[in-house]
Amino acid sequence: MTAITPAGTVAGTSKGDLAMKITPSTLPGMFRLEPQHLADRRGRFHEAWRADELTQTLGRSFEVRQVNFSVSRRNTLRGIHGTITPPGQAKLVTCVRGAALDVVVDMRIGSPTFGQHEVTLQDAGSDVAVYMAEGLGHAFLALTDDVCMNYLCSTEYVPGTMVDVQALDPELAIPWNLTAPPVMSDKDAAAPTLAEAAAAGLLPTFAECLALAETGSPPAGRG
Repeated sequence: MTAITPAGTVAGTSKGDLAMKITPSTLPGMFRLEPQHLADRRGRFHEAWRADELTQTLGRSFEVRQVNFSVSRRNTLRGIHGTITPPGQAKLVTCVRGAALDVVVDMRIGSPTFGQHEVTLQDAGSDVAVYMAEGLGHAFLALTDDVCMNYLCSTEYVPGTMVDVQALDPELAIPWNLTAPPVMSDKDAAAPTLAEAAAAGLLPTFAECLALAETGSPPAGRG
């Protein structure tokens, strides 16, 4: 008889059966997590993430301090959202219902990949998740109705610390492949371009984000 053990895994399986594939992207600090599914006549089971495996890959711990959900209608475009440093915020984002075109943008001044982006198709069937370190911006386009996204955050939300950048910034050239004007919040629609945000001093630096990830504090003289 197959049963769920106290540890949360399926009895009679090994860790190898549930081994998660964690792969780096071209953006420093961004990783994709691809779980292994175990299916039987009841349905299926998978480990969404494991602290030990993620810590080993990142070289640092990922402590969850806040959990968020968003629900979006088809063609909703959310983002690009980031957080100033400090406090900074790392995220693990998963589509738990529907499908979304998920985008991460490097908004860290001085990063070797500043202004570049990575695109991931997320859906509730694959359960692929995206981890993004402090200073990386996040956006997504809802490809279906009733899309639900789950966000595990390393810090609590602090009013006034969010950084917004225009998701339709032509310089970013994100391939949204829109067939109609997207549904956006007034705040997102009015967000500055990446260049404008940088000129206004709104963006974190690569050095600040690395220091925050390593020590929990920004470099001396900042924050």
